[in-house]
Amino acid sequence: GFNPIVLDVEWGEGLPADKIKAHLMADRAHKIKSLCVVQNETTVGVYTDIPAMRRVLDETRHPALLMVDGVSSIASVPFKMDAWGVDVAITGSQKGFMLPAGLGLLAASQKALKMSETSTYPRCFFSWRDMIVNNDVGYFPYTPSTPFLHGLREALDMLLEEGIENVWERHHRLANATRLAVKAWGLKPMAKNESEQSDAITAVQVPAGFDGQEIVATAYQKYNLSLGGGLMKVKGKVFRIGHLGDINELTLLGTLAGVEMTLRDVG
Repeated sequence: GFNPIVLDVEWGEGLPADKIKAHLMADRAHKIKSLCVVQNETTVGVYTDIPAMRRVLDETRHPALLMVDGVSSIASVPFKMDAWGVDVAITGSQKGFMLPAGLGLLAASQKALKMSETSTYPRCFFSWRDMIVNNDVGYFPYTPSTPFLHGLREALDMLLEEGIENVWERHHRLANATRLAVKAWGLKPMAKNESEQSDAITAVQVPAGFDGQEIVATAYQKYNLSLGGGLMKVKGKVFRIGHLGDINELTLLGTLAGVEMTLRDVG
């Protein structure tokens, strides 16, 4: 099995590159095989600087793979696999790709593919071999979810028609508008550092004496508005506003108006 080294940080903060660097420098035998990072943490609305992770690997000359969880970031915020030296990237269909949950999408560098050939860990679902053998001819080795694949093709067409950099800019613009609204309400985002605030989702701290779950329930029951609730340690302490995927200014304005009416209703 694996022996993960878990780096704990304060909720609301991104992954600090200096802590990563210290672990890599101490690993002189290169037993660490991969650096696994979540680019966009939806629980607290925090963004981690992926290029900084690559710089740390390069500065320490460590051969570990850079593996990125881009489930809620890819197709929403800037992600440049080749330019940033990412070795493995995973994402899902239910965020920036605007589809229901159900598809797992993966990209791997030549370095990662080569390492997978010599890996001795037991694999089945996580083996890439069958997919790679058939990838060049466009054949899916197992029973595919045809509706999902048609939906993915349409989603990709939409993203390419808009232009991926325009998609990123739209998400950034709407995220800024959301953050300004939060400030106008007299509330604060969960993300502590401005540079780490997510352009895909904003987690809003709830003042003492109020319940974030009540805000979420009121928004849904009274205005048919779906907000995200707090999870785990921040359950009841935050509510979350998603601003990713097929969203524009009018959609966001309606969302923010609904949140403001809900806040008025709960006092």
